Formats: sequence, structure tokens, C-alpha cells
Amino acid sequence: MQLPELPISPSLPRIRELLATQHLVLGAPPGSGKTTLVPLALLDADWIKGRKIIMLEPRRPAARMAAHRMASLLGETVGGRVGYQVRFERRIGRDTRIEVLTEGLLLRRLQQDPELTDVGLVIFDEFHERSLVGDLSLALCLDVDRSLREDLRLMTMSASMNGGALADLLGARHLEAEGHSYPVQIHHLPTDPLPEERLRRLAALAQ
Repeated sequence: MQLPELPISPSLPRIRELLATQHLVLGAPPGSGKTTLVPLALLDADWIKGRKIIMLEPRRPAARMAAHRMASLLGETVGGRVGYQVRFERRIGRDTRIEVLTEGLLLRRLQQDPELTDVGLVIFDEFHERSLVGDLSLALCLDVDRSLREDLRLMTMSASMNGGALADLLGARHLEAEGHSYPVQIHHLPTDPLPEERLRRLAALAQ
């Protein structure tokens, strides 16, 4: 599988290595590619053993967009190896290996299958957007790991939280991946009053 080169790319081998034996707290700047490249890079890892990867997103649009982007990188459509499920919408097929879900759906899955039998890794993306459902999901997955599934791996990903403290709480390794800053140019509109026609054009562009 040929993945694009993004700022997270040099860290992918280390991520695979660490998750082979333990949980992981991953910090990476916005735009590094962690949401789309990390699950794909782990898909064929030996320790996954053909099981599924579940990635939790706090919002429905993010879940849809992440799944569509990963599927496009594989040259596939959503519902193949990558699928998603949000409230009232399910695009998961029998060949799906990466399932992108909103947080509440994992709780329902745990009720139906407390061992998460066919799951090898659960990824909590954007974990800095803390919620009661997200925290409860992580606590239950940690309980599954400690009491039923020693081979289940958990990973949190965030661009802006104290990863070291969370790693201590989970008994996980902490990895900070490097990012890349892009130049930003700032343009100011003239201070003179703008003609009415130009104001209408600018307003239309902003919609």
C-alpha cells in the first residue's frame, strides 16, 4: 500500500512497533495526517491478526470525511475496506476492516459484544474534545483489555492535550510526532469605504 507523504509519515513505523505490545497516546499537530494515515498504516500489522480497527470521531461530519478520505487513498469507495456508521446512516460492508464511528455507537457495540471479539484496535481520535461518552467508552475498553482481551490495543490521538498524563493513567506509551508549519499570509482590505457593488461580491464569496 503506497500512502502519501505527510508530516506523520516518518512516525508510522514507530507507531506500529509500540502498538504491537502496549497502548499508545499519540500527539501530532493539526494537518499532520494522523486521522487518515495512521489507521491505514496499521491495517496489515501482524498484531492486528486480520481483526478490525475501530476509530471514534466526536462528530458525524468528521466520521464521514475521514472514511471517504481513507477509502479514496485505497482507490476504493466507502463500504469496502473502510466504512463508517453514524446515527441513522451506515456504510459498512462485509469486507470492511476500518470502521469509523461516532462515540455513542461504541457503547452500543460493547453491550452487544463485551469482548469486542473481532476488533484488534480502538482509536480515539481528537481525544482533547472530551465528553462523557468518550471518557466512558475509553474506560470500558480499558476494562475489556484488562479483564477479557489482553491483545486488544487502545490508542488516543490529539493535537492539543497533555499526553503524558493520559499515558500514565492508561499505562500506555506516549509518542509526540513532529508536524510541519506552512507559511500564512495575511491580507487586509483597504480602510476606505467600499463601493456597494464590491461589498455585494465579497459577501457572495463569503457564503
